[in-house]
Amino acid sequence: MPVDAMADAATLRTRAIATGSSFYLAMRILEPPRRDAMFAIYAFCRAVDDIADDEGDRALRRAALDQWREDLDELYAGRIRLRVGFLAEPVRRYRLDRADFEAVIDGMAMDVDEDICAPDWEKLELYCDRVASAVGRLSVRAFGLADEAEAPDFALPTGPKLLAYHLGRALQLTNILRDLDEDAARGRLYLPREALEAAGVTSYAPHAVLAHPALDAACGEVLARAREHYEQAQLVMAGLPKAAVKAPYLMAAAYRSILDNLAARGFAAPRAPVRVSRAKLIAAFLRHAFS
Repeated sequence: MPVDAMADAATLRTRAIATGSSFYLAMRILEPPRRDAMFAIYAFCRAVDDIADDEGDRALRRAALDQWREDLDELYAGRIRLRVGFLAEPVRRYRLDRADFEAVIDGMAMDVDEDICAPDWEKLELYCDRVASAVGRLSVRAFGLADEAEAPDFALPTGPKLLAYHLGRALQLTNILRDLDEDAARGRLYLPREALEAAGVTSYAPHAVLAHPALDAACGEVLARAREHYEQAQLVMAGLPKAAVKAPYLMAAAYRSILDNLAARGFAAPRAPVRVSRAKLIAAFLRHAFS
């Protein structure tokens, strides 16, 4: 198959994977090369996340993550294996940092190594940095926020780096609050130990925590931190080129609507599913997509 045809086929595959994402609209408004890079980043994240969430043997899942590390080694050495071919053009065009891909895998490995239950804030911060802010560091390059960053060590400018930090954490904390029951079914609980203890929750067993009458109070601290990260991300975006922050604005709007809906619903059982507010997403789209 000719190289161009292979690239087109890879884009179709990654686009299909991204279609179900809450961020699909935000990715779609990007110009084609940047859009395709975001599809590729998302497809990579989806692949390694599926390994982490699989319920199979831990050793086999660790080996599967290590295989992705080897594939990245080959990619960055200029030897492109078929499975990671979809990343080759985005890596070349936008100088995506291998360390950020590695960080995402490290975050998934945390889920493979153990079923995380009530981590302290320090451990949760590390987890959020790996599984979310590292994705943000890859994404800001695809958005066009780091085109001027030509340093050999892939250093990001301060603004884009802060955006990845704050928006990544805001999105991940929102995920944690949204997915309490789904995570508990896997034996996981990402609510921080300090928040649980402050609320008077002394058992860290996921289902026991989710049935505790003080769950709302424990979730409230996480919700407050997520809101603060959204506010900080908004302040950072206000100082960045408007054309390059359309996609992250939409991502923030989508997930902030989920956080608002979670706060309105509360966390006591039964917890009805909460989704993106289409009205708020459309309003954000109309405000930013054509500006």
